[in-house]
Order: sequence, then structure tokens, then C-alpha cells
Amino acid sequence: MRHIAIIGSGPAGYYTAEAAQKHWGDDARVDVFDMLPVPYGLIRTGVAPDHQSIKGVSRRYEKVALSDNVRFVGNVKVGEDVTIPELLELYDAVVLATGAPHDRSLGLDGEDCGNIFGSAAFVGWYNGHPQFADLDPDLAGGHAVVIGMGNVALDVARILSKTEAEFEGADIVAHALDALKGSKIKKITVLGRRGPHQIMMTPKELGELAELQRASPRVDKADLPDEAEDALLEPGLRKSVTHLRSFAAIPEAIHADKPIEVEFDFFANPVAFEGDDGGVRKVKVESTEVSAGRATGSGEFYDVPADLVVTCIGYRTSPIPDVPFDERAGRFANDEGRILPGIYCVGWARRGPSGTIGTNRPDGYGVVEKIGEDMDSGVLGRAAKRGREGFDALAAERGLDVVTFRDWKKIEEAEEQAAREGAPREKFVDIEAMIRARD
Repeated sequence: MRHIAIIGSGPAGYYTAEAAQKHWGDDARVDVFDMLPVPYGLIRTGVAPDHQSIKGVSRRYEKVALSDNVRFVGNVKVGEDVTIPELLELYDAVVLATGAPHDRSLGLDGEDCGNIFGSAAFVGWYNGHPQFADLDPDLAGGHAVVIGMGNVALDVARILSKTEAEFEGADIVAHALDALKGSKIKKITVLGRRGPHQIMMTPKELGELAELQRASPRVDKADLPDEAEDALLEPGLRKSVTHLRSFAAIPEAIHADKPIEVEFDFFANPVAFEGDDGGVRKVKVESTEVSAGRATGSGEFYDVPADLVVTCIGYRTSPIPDVPFDERAGRFANDEGRILPGIYCVGWARRGPSGTIGTNRPDGYGVVEKIGEDMDSGVLGRAAKRGREGFDALAAERGLDVVTFRDWKKIEEAEEQAAREGAPREKFVDIEAMIRARD
């Protein structure tokens, strides 16, 4: 019997569990751990609430979770409730699929001003992550600045722009929807230190900005390269740049008819924030020049007014005791998924925050192949492990309140019953409420 512990129940975790099932069949016993009582990780608390079709991939993970040789072990903090060395005593292999839940810092002066948030925190706030449910951003000012040129920056700008009616069918949590209904934001500036040809935004997400009821996207034509240069871009990026060109062509009359403006400010590198504990007031920006895809400062500076700032510049994995960590890269130190004998990593915990949800599938399958090779070669030893039987004994001894997948289904049912009209669910935003729903 092969006993595998997977730490993290998001896409990388469940794709790895699926791969273990296919690789070893009935000879596999897989336990998928999560610090929260609810599964699916990024799908639940990272994917935008108005992108329900993307969240539908959780049905695939549920099929894996409901099989006989995979189980969900929720409400268990690995590194605190149980250590990695203890899991290695019980399981043949431990796979870290913990994602990258922490924001990278810009490291700029004034970053501790009030009303500046990283995207992990801000997205977690409107998605109902228990860690960020009490964030309480102040939306009473007129100008928001979103720093970053990826899809997360687009998500934040779009969520800040939508009307209440446009959230029909979304699972945005009630406290965020209520705050957004009272928002006074009239302008959203999206800052990027490079130009249109270096964005990481995908065509679908960019196209959504043109469909907003009360917001209009704006691009300065002077920021766009010669159109002939678009031919050198890969097809997806070329489509994205085509959207930017269409934004630049929007007539002023249309901008005037919509109360919110989403302005793209390219070649703009934030260098400092100004404000106080009461809140940020401006972002100091240096104009940049781009050569061979790299941005360098021009020495020219200007200020962008800001009452709210959300930085969308990347994420870091959480270190775990007894596991080597690459501080510079913000992920576990690994060689193509191998960390130490018996310890592996997948997804963002392995490669950093890159790729799509689907990128995690080959990642999970690849690391299972490596585990199989290490088992066959004797690297992992030949001694029989106790697996879930051993963990259950340890959990009972320590009084751990483990949440099963059956428990999760009760929590999910309670969320669906509590949903406002037109929404698929109303998420619980604190762990105690989740546990009560299970009971």
C-alpha cells in the first residue's frame, strides 16, 4: 500500500491526488490536508466571484475526493497541529501543495500607510477568506490605484467598478457587496511599469472591462506602439493588445456617460506612497522606458492621487518548519518538485505564482511519477508505513477536530441555503461558523 499525504486542497493538491489514484489504483491511500475546514483553495478564495464557470472545475476535484482511497482532512495546520517529520513517519511521501497565499511587498517608503492592501488580502476579503474577512477597506474616497498588469489587477479593477446588479450569479460575500454598494470611487488607475506589449492580461478578462455598465476603460493612444509591431506578438497577447487599442478609440462622449473611469497608466513605476495611518493620499511614480522588455527609470516623476491602493505584484508561499525554503523566490527550495527524500512540492509552492489552474495538472502528474521512481529505487525506504490509521491515532491523542469531506458537504449545503437571491451560496467567513454548520 502506498500512503501519500498532500498538504493543500486546491487545484495542485487534487490534481496530485488524481494522479496518485491513476498511478497506483487501489494500492494508493491519499490524505489531502487543509488548514481550513473547507476544500478547493484558490478556487474558493482566489478566483473572482463573478467567474463562476472557472470555479466549476471543483466538480472534478469532488469526484476525486469522494473516491474510496482519497479523503479530505480539514481543519489541520501542518507545522503546528502535526509536523512534517511526524507525517514522514506515517506516510511514504508528503507533497506540499500549499500555493502562495501571501502578498509580495513592494518595499517602498510609505507602504505602511492606511488603506494599502496586497491583492491576496483584498481578493480574500471579497471572496470570504476567514483570514481577511475583517479587512474593512475604506471605499469612501474617489480614486483607487491598482498596481500590476496581470489578470488579478483586472479582477480588482472590475470588482471595484461593478454595480450591484452585475453581481447577479456571483458568490461575492455579503460584507464586501454591502461595502461596494456604498463605494464613492470614481476613478481607478491601473499602474504598470512596462508597456502594452509586456502585459500579462488575457483577452477574455480585458474584454470584460468594455462590458461594464457604469465604467469605461481608457488608454492613452501615445502609449501604444506602432500597430505593425503587434504582428510579432504571440496570438493571445496580440488579442489583448487589440483590446487596449479599442479602449484608446472609445469616444469621449461614451466616457462622459459612465461615472467610473478605469485608466491604464503604462510606463509608470511606483516609487513611494504618501499619506498617514488614516490613509494613503498619493502614489509617487517614476516614468520608465522599456528596452528589450526591461523597464528602466527615466528620472521624471509625477504623483497619482490615491485614496485606496491594491498591489497585485505576485505572491509568496508560506514557509513550513523543517522544509528548506527559497526566500528570494518565495517558494520551497526544490529540484523539479523534489525537496528532500520523501518531501515533494507542486503548483505555486514548487514554481512560484505562474500559470493557469490547468497548469497544475501536469505538475501533479509529474511529481507522482517522481514519487514512483523514488519508491522503486529505494530512495524512500522499504519500511511499511501506517498512513491514515497512524494519523487518526495521532489526531485522537491530540484532540484535533478534523473536518471530513462529508462534513464539508454539510457546510456547503448550509452556504447554499443561506444564499441571497440570484447567488449560488453565501460563504461562511469564519472557521467557527463553518464548524457549527458541520455539527
